[in-house]
Amino acid sequence: MLCKRMWQWCRAARKVRRVCDCRKVSGEAGGVRIASGEAGGVWRVSGEGGGVRRASGKAGGGAVAERTAYDVVVVGGGHAGTEACAAAARMGARTLLITHKKNTIGEMSCNPSFGGIGKGHLLREIDALDGLCARVCDLSGISYHVLNRRKGPAVWGLRAQIDRGLYKNNLQEALEKVPNLTIIEAAVEDLLLSEFQDGHHREGESLAKCRGVVLGDGHVIESQSVVITTGTFLRGAINIGMDVTPAGRMGDKPAIGLANTLERLKFNLGRLKTGTPPRLAKNTIDYSQCQIQDPDNPPVPFSFLTRSVWIRPEDQLKCHLTYTTLEIEAEIKKTLHLNRHVQEETSGPRYCPSIESKILRFPGRSHPVWLEPEGLDSSLVYPQGLSCTMPAEHQQALLRLIPGLQHCEMVTPGYGVEYDYVDPRELNSQLETQRVCGLFLAGQINGTTGYEEAAAQGLLAGVNAAAKALGGEGLTVDRTESYIGVLVDDLTTLGTSEPYRMFTSRAEFRLLLRPDNADLRLTEKGYKVGCVSEERHEHLTKTSQKLSEGLKLLKGDVRSISSWTRLLGRPQNITPRKKSALQILGLASWEVTLQCLAPLDSRYSVLSEDGVIAERLKIEALYSDLVEAQNEEVEAMRRDQALVIPHNFDYCSPALSLSNEVRGKLSRARPATIAAASRIEGITPAALVVLLRYVKQKQQQYSELL
Repeated sequence: MLCKRMWQWCRAARKVRRVCDCRKVSGEAGGVRIASGEAGGVWRVSGEGGGVRRASGKAGGGAVAERTAYDVVVVGGGHAGTEACAAAARMGARTLLITHKKNTIGEMSCNPSFGGIGKGHLLREIDALDGLCARVCDLSGISYHVLNRRKGPAVWGLRAQIDRGLYKNNLQEALEKVPNLTIIEAAVEDLLLSEFQDGHHREGESLAKCRGVVLGDGHVIESQSVVITTGTFLRGAINIGMDVTPAGRMGDKPAIGLANTLERLKFNLGRLKTGTPPRLAKNTIDYSQCQIQDPDNPPVPFSFLTRSVWIRPEDQLKCHLTYTTLEIEAEIKKTLHLNRHVQEETSGPRYCPSIESKILRFPGRSHPVWLEPEGLDSSLVYPQGLSCTMPAEHQQALLRLIPGLQHCEMVTPGYGVEYDYVDPRELNSQLETQRVCGLFLAGQINGTTGYEEAAAQGLLAGVNAAAKALGGEGLTVDRTESYIGVLVDDLTTLGTSEPYRMFTSRAEFRLLLRPDNADLRLTEKGYKVGCVSEERHEHLTKTSQKLSEGLKLLKGDVRSISSWTRLLGRPQNITPRKKSALQILGLASWEVTLQCLAPLDSRYSVLSEDGVIAERLKIEALYSDLVEAQNEEVEAMRRDQALVIPHNFDYCSPALSLSNEVRGKLSRARPATIAAASRIEGITPAALVVLLRYVKQKQQQYSELL
């Protein structure tokens, strides 16, 4: 660990020297005009420095922004951007959120729901780090349902249908109350950069330092860090049939300037696509032909701070399920020549494919279609599972071949979106680009799909952008402690060639990374960094104390099996020996609860009165033995992660006996640890041994220097 700190210190000191002593360069750096380090001397990436003016961008409805310099600038007001700006502001950074339209901040562009399998875990972890979206969902949900109930609590998926209008309004109200945060309407067209002192770019080191952004009207806003969260807007194009419209979302212009900037900076860009289904008139659907899905009673909140959601259980709306018929296959196949989106070779979402993709890949099958309400007062229904991009008239014909939808009216057609993304292997574990210091990326620009994945990245990028600006350490979470860590590690180590979606199957340590214990795993860590409020930390302290006292009581109450069977009225079908109350509580076949134990000890009665604590203790009991075994696996992985590879490590060194193929893969991915290197596709065990030996040798040399 001492060696690790030594490397970090040396690297930090080197960066400080370079950043603090910038100079103007007269030439082009890799085809990009780099910013000057002289007072006030900054250049656009495009090199058109003469057209740049100081920022006096308009805030909101026309008021002039008071500041032209901020600690952090966040570009984009979607789910990544809102979490990023709120997190940076919570850290104490003067933060500016720049969005095309203030009234679309928090817009749910696609499905009217949050959570699900894997995604619900992300929401709980975002909440544990004091993010916004979980609390806003508890104020905006209209139908709550926990998925995977038939399996263990470790893989339960908290999910809710959300009222689009309520969510957007509640999120905007929450942002208005965040100190240190300013929001303006503008388009960002370019970045400001300054080159490091020696003017030379070394392998594995940043090319330049991001100094701010240039707005569409030429105004400049300077900052210490910039977070880009452009979603599907980066050179976005909408496809309906053969018609193509430049847009990141229906009715909103794409971000062309920023895409060109990233391209000139030689970021590795790719192209992805996604889609959304048509919206249907609710009063034209025959629900009698559909299956009903009732919401949970009582609803389970997303946030640890929420005791009960805003809506009464009996007021929740129902969802309905229908299925496609074989007749739609003919309709889809006869329109393929009219469907540009399907013809494109751009990769689409594997786990949320269009109905055209499903029919082509799995012919002769019936596919589920969930009819989801878009709001309490909304007249629209969202047909989950029917994303399509064929011409509008054919979409209407297809809909009427589905039971319950024979007489439905399509209000708006479905459409596809193509957009640019940056290879996430360009980022480090704090979501800062390796190419440009102080530039962070979050959300779909990193190749992910989904509100929850975007929000998780936004929070992490916002915290680290603020830490960068304020001189703090920042926040790093690894795959042994959170699903956010799994997400980031997968992206930055392996990259992605298709929209990345979170599932519980992606995590090796699912028994430890449960939705119920996200606060125990992350809140204290976030508090130390500065992104968690005193209120939440105090709530964690009280919860942790109650759980600790409960576990101590349960572990200390040890009795013979015969005693337990007599006291609880259970059959003696277990090997006769002594067991603790915790072990008895964890016996699935006995179905024991804290309420069952209450007559044995008054202290159990106190614990059982708090439903949340009682359920959490039950879950701890269910996994107590399994968690001990998994903890050993976690420790083994953490030992590998402790073997840090310097960021500027020379994989082309003659001292490394590696093939050119392996050298190339390691150079591109630049893994931070031996553990990360082991997950890169094509890195053989033999190559890992060579790398491990060389890294340990270097660590020994640093130790001797000390």
